[in-house]
Amino acid sequence: MQSGRSSPARQLPRPSLAQRVAVALGRAVSDQIYRLEQALKPHGLTPTQYNVLRILNGAGSEGLYGAEIGERLISQGPDVTRLLDRMAESGLVERDRDPNNRRLVIARLTTAGRDKLHVTTPIVDGTLRHQYRDLTSAQLRTLLDMFPDPYGTD
Repeated sequence: MQSGRSSPARQLPRPSLAQRVAVALGRAVSDQIYRLEQALKPHGLTPTQYNVLRILNGAGSEGLYGAEIGERLISQGPDVTRLLDRMAESGLVERDRDPNNRRLVIARLTTAGRDKLHVTTPIVDGTLRHQYRDLTSAQLRTLLDMFPDPYGTD
């Protein structure tokens, strides 16, 4: 007669090195996002909004279509249009219809958006430097070499 308890489960093997790396990276990214959220919150920005400001700053006066912004985001968001709507309501970006194709909308950074970026960039940089303070420049370079550099620079 069985007692209602199942037989002892077999122990799973120790997680592979790849699994351990994936968990460590996931935790590091989660911690980074949390720290950036806390650093940007007093400035009325989310990390994704900061990312949009940075992307549009790099695009210059030409601006970018919403789909182009979506492709360049660090974290792929489901609805770039609504994100840009909120940022336009806040005065951080402006949007205009493409004169050659009225169905397309070009987003550009406003002066207020550029000012917000100037204030928050040192805060973001300081937050990230603090998070990675225990890594040497060589270790940071090794990490960067493992992934495509979004800036394509040294």
